Amino acid sequence: MAFIAPLKGVRYNPERVGRIDDVVTPPYDVITEDSVASYISKTPYSMIRLDITKNPGPADGSDARYIEATSLFRQWLAEGVLIRDQQNSLYLYEIEYLHPPTGTRRIRKGLLCLVGLAEFSEGIVKPHEKTFDTVIQDRLKLTTYCQAQFSPVFSLYSDKNNEVIGLLELGNGRPVGEVTDADGCVHRLRQVTDSGIIKRTQAMFLEKSLYIADGHHRYTTALAYRRSLQGQAGGLSEKSPANHIMMYLCPMEDQGLSVLPTHRLLKWPGKMAVDELIERLAKGFELEEITVGSREVLIGEVLARMGEIEQMSPHKTSTTFGVYHPGEDRCFLLRMKPAAADALADKEACLRELDVVILSDLIIEKYFDLEYHRCEGENLIQYFSDLDEALDVAVKNCTDNETDMPLLFVMNPTRIEQVKNVADLGRIMPHKSTYFYPKLMTGLLFNQLVRDEVIDRLA
Repeated sequence: MAFIAPLKGVRYNPERVGRIDDVVTPPYDVITEDSVASYISKTPYSMIRLDITKNPGPADGSDARYIEATSLFRQWLAEGVLIRDQQNSLYLYEIEYLHPPTGTRRIRKGLLCLVGLAEFSEGIVKPHEKTFDTVIQDRLKLTTYCQAQFSPVFSLYSDKNNEVIGLLELGNGRPVGEVTDADGCVHRLRQVTDSGIIKRTQAMFLEKSLYIADGHHRYTTALAYRRSLQGQAGGLSEKSPANHIMMYLCPMEDQGLSVLPTHRLLKWPGKMAVDELIERLAKGFELEEITVGSREVLIGEVLARMGEIEQMSPHKTSTTFGVYHPGEDRCFLLRMKPAAADALADKEACLRELDVVILSDLIIEKYFDLEYHRCEGENLIQYFSDLDEALDVAVKNCTDNETDMPLLFVMNPTRIEQVKNVADLGRIMPHKSTYFYPKLMTGLLFNQLVRDEVIDRLA
């Protein structure tokens, strides 16, 4: 059973910082080191100064960057730059946006709350991605020093009748924040303090499982922080703040929930003509060349064709890809032959049906003979949610590099039910299998870990 609880959220004080749009940021893990200066130049109160990037820091191994963030956090609380709500609250978090592939207007609704921590082995909170120890150690130091969780974990739950959000919307929540991000997505936050509605909402989650969509490292960091305190104190109350993490919970049936594809740019180590590319891929795929217009038109056409084929296969992924060869400016639609799946017979069905697994394990590893650890060690694969950016990089790399050949693989998005199926079986997807859009904003609300407080969990 999933235990959720209200929190006393920490927010920026607009009377002190001005436009909240200028102080909030995307999650730390999508911010590049090159863009840090631009965030800080907007305002001295940028969230990037607290939820610092995952840069490992000084070569001497000192904790100066964590100490600086802690000092700033305490200073901003003392000066009223940050304010902490005094009532236990759940927060409705609504995002209005344009769906990039279609241009249609959508609204995604969820709630921000605390969730009782559970080890993955308990089957209450379920992951689908691998985590990396270096990132966890960085986040653990930041949590330990600052005693705060700055960025929520994004998780899904099943609610076919939309009972949770429907109930919270009855609570006449007070607007406490609205920002517009760099993509034009409008994020709105409403504070629900009605104790009766909060208790009923808590009860609804007692029979639910939660599926991590985004924030696996944040969740794993919270588990590590809890273990650390348990070791120091010889135990920890289940109502301790350290036994909880701030989460954004969204129903997986929500019509505004979007997963975008993450396209792959493979750096082939050497030259590869289109004839060789066709020969390698023809082992398991039917290839159809797209022949109309400029490179942008070629990519747009193959993406549209992939989407049409995917729409015709509502109950199972269509297993279609696009591939663009910038050296010869040629683009192909790939449709997997049924017999090709036999090469993945050693994998469970939930993994065999994933396009990202077919690309990594069948195309790249078997047909291209590029083993996973070599791809990782030599950085042979780049990941892009923006297809225009991926195309620009592919063309530039082809022009600037005479020894390697970039090959752009255009992907369909992973389906929500695939995420659920993999997580239910305790399996892990390849890196960058999902891109939930829009990203949550960091700094709209965060959670201060006050050690002597008691979290209001249902008995």
